[in-house]
Amino acid sequence: MRAVRFHDWGAAPVLDEVPEPVRAPGEVLVQVTAGGVSHLDVTVASGDFELKPSLPYVGGVEGAGTVLEADADSDLAPGTQVVLRGGGLGLLRDGTWTERISVTRKAVTPLDAPLPPAVAASFFVPATTAYVALHDVARIGQDENVVVVGAAGAVGAMVAQQALAAGARVTGVVGRADQLADMPKGVEAVTLDDAEALAQDRAASLLVDTLGGSGLVGRSRWVRRGGRAVVIGYVAGPHVELDLPSWLLDEVALFPVNMIRQERRAREVSGDLVRRLSEGELSLAVAEFDLAEASAALDALRGGRVRGRAVLLPG
Repeated sequence: MRAVRFHDWGAAPVLDEVPEPVRAPGEVLVQVTAGGVSHLDVTVASGDFELKPSLPYVGGVEGAGTVLEADADSDLAPGTQVVLRGGGLGLLRDGTWTERISVTRKAVTPLDAPLPPAVAASFFVPATTAYVALHDVARIGQDENVVVVGAAGAVGAMVAQQALAAGARVTGVVGRADQLADMPKGVEAVTLDDAEALAQDRAASLLVDTLGGSGLVGRSRWVRRGGRAVVIGYVAGPHVELDLPSWLLDEVALFPVNMIRQERRAREVSGDLVRRLSEGELSLAVAEFDLAEASAALDALRGGRVRGRAVLLPG
């Protein structure tokens, strides 16, 4: 059986032949159909993360597959399409970058509707983050004017789609001109370099920012007074300087989205999001790689060359 393993911290992964998994009581044996490749995988592989699997370890903190075998009294029949997530996958134990895996029951979630394997393996974080940011944190209302920064990314694109579905007017801000064509239908798209008009008009009632960094406060001034800015990520940098007198005059509330604390809520809303993805109401761009291309997938992710999410397909 093939699996992609890290043998040293900070080193490239290697495609290895490994023993077949043996299912223990209470576990579920799964045929992996896709393994997600995320920034968390990159962080764990660096060796700088607090949680460290024992070397060598199989990467992949999330994935998708079909059930091969479970306990006789389990609700998971063979052939059930499932999402693999949690239970220490890729963090405390071997992850999803493999052909087959035996995992604890709590790491297996059956899908409420069928999805392509690549989407099933990678939808959870962007789709649920977008939902929580818009509905639980920002409490989006009708006829809102929403600006999404980083709208070409997986999370940003999902925020834009769900904001449109909620009845908002949506402006998507992207980093490069070649990303303008990737915006969902109905989104007004501009580049960061051409976003000066947003600061002049201050027509937005809500900003959803996936970039963070030192420019966050400046972008919050695209929002009218009394509006709010929801911060999801910090790919542009983890630090921001806040001048309190100016911030008080701007009168724009800053809200953080902490999906670690929102994990239970994310699982609650995931079923409806699966249905919407299955029916085509929502879409997710996915870049597919073979298991043998794991190192290339990680390099593409680090270099910002992945449109949407990346997955490894066992084949």
